Amino acid sequence: MACMKNYLLPILGIFLAYYYYSADEEFKPEMLQGKKVIVTGASKGIGKEMAYHLAKMGAHVMVTARSEEALKKIVSNCLKYGAASAHYIAGTMEDMTFAEQFIAKAGKILGGLDMLILNHITSATMEPFAGDIHLVRRSMEVNYISYVVMSMAALPMLKQSNGSIVVVSSMADSAMKAVSGILNAEAAPKEDCALEIIKGGALRQEEVYYGKIGWTSLLLKNPGRRILEFLSLRNYNMEKFINN
Repeated sequence: MACMKNYLLPILGIFLAYYYYSADEEFKPEMLQGKKVIVTGASKGIGKEMAYHLAKMGAHVMVTARSEEALKKIVSNCLKYGAASAHYIAGTMEDMTFAEQFIAKAGKILGGLDMLILNHITSATMEPFAGDIHLVRRSMEVNYISYVVMSMAALPMLKQSNGSIVVVSSMADSAMKAVSGILNAEAAPKEDCALEIIKGGALRQEEVYYGKIGWTSLLLKNPGRRILEFLSLRNYNMEKFINN
């Protein structure tokens, strides 16, 4: 037992170092050159910065949000930054018909799709739940159901291009303003966060964690959960499951 204790920590340390710092592939901006990318919720914050990063990498960029005026300016800037092309379609993701039709229109304009970045979110109070079911329903529709609708609509194009879907979750921007004076914390730079999201999408990483606190990524990756998932999936015939 004593011998096991002596070797357990070093082995665990080596495993963690390999798991967190090894990478199958290094990100290169050229990976996005000429790629056809949709960014939702792109009128401000992380969404806008992702559009600008993609433009500088030479991608074809399609942005959407509710504010047409904001989108016009973003498209203009994307073209200045070197986007292969830049387009926008304004609308609200509270309308599931718009969400579905947007994907079809975007695919037609771009001539296909390589990456769908789902970044939009409905505005919501940061106060404790006070029984407003309408707010809960709207949040579920915009923050979840519209993601499913758009993903399903984009799937045929993404299968054809071997593309990817990126889902963004952030505590920054409007949320940080809402808890000002209550939460003693600062948001990570949205420009850096946007770049890390794009890198993760290009490298097809399952999960990407980013924040100002260095421990965030280490703790949230949770290697114990990954090990349990790996062991559990060994009991499934995944090929048969997918084909059925």
